[in-house]
Amino acid sequence: MSTQPFEPKPSLGTGLVQIHQSIEDIIQQRLAEERARLEREAGLEKKEIHHFKRPVERPFTAKQRGHTTLLFGGLTWKHEKLIHGALEGLGYMAEALPTPNVAAFQLGKEYGNNGQCNPTYFTVGNLVQYLQSLEEQGLTKQEIIDRYVFFTAGACGPCRFGMYEAEYRLALRNAGFDGFRVLLFQQSGGLSQSDAEAGLEMNLDFFLGILNALNCGDIINEVAYQIRPFEVQPGQTDQVVDRIMDYMQEVFRKKQPWKIGDRLPGFLAGFKDTAEYIGKFVNQLTGDDITSSLHRCRDMFNEVEVDRLRVKPIVKITGEFWAQTTEGDGNFNMFRFLEREGAQVLVEPIGTWIMYMIHQVIQKYRDTKGLEVGATLPPLWRLDQRTKIEWNFRHKVAKLKLAEAIFKREYHRLVDALGGLAHHLVDQYELQRLGHPFYNSRTGGGEGHLEVAKNIYYSNKDLAHFVLSLKPFGCMPSTQSDGAQAAVVSQYRDMIYLPIETSGEGEINAHSRVQMALGEAKNKAKLEFQETLARTGLTLDDCRAWVDEHPETKRPMYRVPHVKGVVGTAANFVLHIADRIQKERWSRKPIVAVAEAVH
Repeated sequence: MSTQPFEPKPSLGTGLVQIHQSIEDIIQQRLAEERARLEREAGLEKKEIHHFKRPVERPFTAKQRGHTTLLFGGLTWKHEKLIHGALEGLGYMAEALPTPNVAAFQLGKEYGNNGQCNPTYFTVGNLVQYLQSLEEQGLTKQEIIDRYVFFTAGACGPCRFGMYEAEYRLALRNAGFDGFRVLLFQQSGGLSQSDAEAGLEMNLDFFLGILNALNCGDIINEVAYQIRPFEVQPGQTDQVVDRIMDYMQEVFRKKQPWKIGDRLPGFLAGFKDTAEYIGKFVNQLTGDDITSSLHRCRDMFNEVEVDRLRVKPIVKITGEFWAQTTEGDGNFNMFRFLEREGAQVLVEPIGTWIMYMIHQVIQKYRDTKGLEVGATLPPLWRLDQRTKIEWNFRHKVAKLKLAEAIFKREYHRLVDALGGLAHHLVDQYELQRLGHPFYNSRTGGGEGHLEVAKNIYYSNKDLAHFVLSLKPFGCMPSTQSDGAQAAVVSQYRDMIYLPIETSGEGEINAHSRVQMALGEAKNKAKLEFQETLARTGLTLDDCRAWVDEHPETKRPMYRVPHVKGVVGTAANFVLHIADRIQKERWSRKPIVAVAEAVH
């Protein structure tokens, strides 16, 4: 007997249903294909929409510090070299990216979105360019992703700076480095990393080290720009700066964070953390390790011989933060171009931006005082609520005022340690007073009212013949500022002001515009110098003869006082010579007699 299971044969009705279903599927398929064809012809083709979502990123942890390199960039090479040393002194592996060039700009445009400003393209493309160079050296993409992390600044606000993070991630993904880690330090909100076992420990030692590096970079950078136009031996200043930066990088690399160790007696061991925190501040305020190093840098600078009787127009640089800071193709190499054209460049310190951010927070607290309780202040009879509001307000403002005073004091202490040649930080309250009538100081984005205020300040305080504002194309905050500058220039008719929009192209046009304004500034500086000679009754030969008798005035760190109403270095030097001649009762006649006797 067969053991095969019984399988009933399909009935006629079941077969007809299956045939009908197959025909229906074929019809629907053909209908869909025809509908798609007609939609394509009509330009109505449906595309799958992919909404952007921030990727879940692998964290950078403390265990990875020993084999993970922090990449950073965006400032001058002098600032970056000192930050490099400070990070290594804190135990991190770090590397500064090269100064962005036009090739980096093109990579940024290739891998990024359209319509971005040039700081985005330069910085994004520069990172991709560096990673590609690592790949050319033999590293695989996965090794690069695992062993490197990028640390940069971010912001929220009306300009495209707030979108830098998304642009970095998009460009990295399009370039084949999907998953590369980007640590974003927000202007408000701290660092985008997990607090647990964070790879980059944002403690007091970190902030003090970075701030000291930035301040030293500001001061050395400004002093170099003040000396280079007057150097007797071309290229000597750059040689000295290279030596100084190598030396200061080692100073920051070897500088160890202050620790209390076993200095506390046993019964105070419970207060060790608090005591160490206070000790770090006291050491910062009273320590001389950085100031003594700057004394040595001052002596190195004094090796350069200068001729201050060269007439040079002073050009103050303002504008958008990145464009006014970078020293490469990102602003058409504008600083070196100005020096080649015979100008003295007055660069903008990063310290001004730090003071501005503190000032804006204080202003915000003043404007929103009491609003955390409700839409309006409590009635007068609620003394308890009003007292609490007043106490909270004064407590927050007092802490920021203290931070403001400490930062300014430390910056000026370093200025004095390097010979006092660099300018002190401009008072933010003075800048607010000058800029607010033309540009509301509560307006956020970019440098806010600073561009307008600095134009007025440096022109009215007789610190610059010409103010040059460098900004990216289409930068909204700077474009708004340019609109306000029209009113400023119409009121202060003697000032020379020129805004320049930068990009990866257009260098010849930008340099041509600057040359025209610089020609006017040169005439202004020459006229000022001739009027100063006539006012003192001296000739250029008289001044040179006096300088030859006083060789200490050929040193760059020799202090020449600034006289109100006089801008140029040469004109101020002539007035100083005249003052010294009057006090010393110096006469050139003996020198003439000796010269005639020799001949």
